[in-house]
Amino acid sequence: MTRDAVLSALMAQEGRYLSGAELAKALSVSRTAVWKAIDQLRTEGYPIESVTNRGYRLAPDADVLSEAMIRRYLRHDELRLRVYERIGSTNTALKELAAAGEPAGLALVAAEQTAGRGRLGRSFYSPAGSGLYLSLLLRPGISAAESGRLTACAAVAVAEALEDLSGKATQIKWVNDVLIGGKKVCGILTEAALDCESGQLQYAIIGIGINIAEPAGGFPPELREIAGAVFEQAPPAAVRAKLAAAVLDRLADYDTQPDNAHCLEAYHVRSLVLGKAINILRPGQPPIPATAIGLEPDYALLVRLDDGSVQRLSSGEVSIRVAP
Repeated sequence: MTRDAVLSALMAQEGRYLSGAELAKALSVSRTAVWKAIDQLRTEGYPIESVTNRGYRLAPDADVLSEAMIRRYLRHDELRLRVYERIGSTNTALKELAAAGEPAGLALVAAEQTAGRGRLGRSFYSPAGSGLYLSLLLRPGISAAESGRLTACAAVAVAEALEDLSGKATQIKWVNDVLIGGKKVCGILTEAALDCESGQLQYAIIGIGINIAEPAGGFPPELREIAGAVFEQAPPAAVRAKLAAAVLDRLADYDTQPDNAHCLEAYHVRSLVLGKAINILRPGQPPIPATAIGLEPDYALLVRLDDGSVQRLSSGEVSIRVAP
């Protein structure tokens, strides 16, 4: 398709100009076909600049989210991508595909979700222009008891990718929130289907939402105390494509690693709760005060209650306890 070929050619120039004649010759198409492709790309929102006697270029600071742009930075060529400007929920759409037999390795990536979902039935704020939302389909062949590793390693994958791209330190709040500067910048929702006969997962979907920048007008009032963004100033060029590729590459790496040691250590050193006074949060119950004392190899959290007893939390939610 001429449109895709023109876009790939412009991206390869890394901000340098390419004339219409050069494009036409390289792609074996007419100048008119090149002009129509440029017009289509501009209509789709691609910031393509043109200068007489120099040609066309993709704006150097362009933050283009497309399959071609993501693949430019992606190591795992075997991953399949579908990229959307807007979708209801990447997790919901991918669950439907997984149930219909879609093979592992498909990622849905979106610039906006109109019905984003979080843990425990909550909605996930997913506005256009400020975030990145993606889901990856896995068929890991593991038991439900082992599935905690998927969510934990997803948190590590995001944390490592954010540190590389932003230079900022991250923390992970058990089980799966990634924070920068004490504010949540990423939420993760892992959903799976169980084969009751084998006791193994039929599939697992890892859904990730990242606040790259603060939305226009700020976060909604109910989120302002807890939500933050990776970048306070203008994000770097192509940040969404680079971040999508970095996260997907690390997810694929961890999915194929039989040894859990690196992920466990990376999670441990970024843990926000270990050694801290916390509250165990359970629906319909008052908070239970405890201290987080350890992390098991399956990412269960060991806590010591105020009566001295030790409990193992394999799921649920905790908060840092603030001293009165």
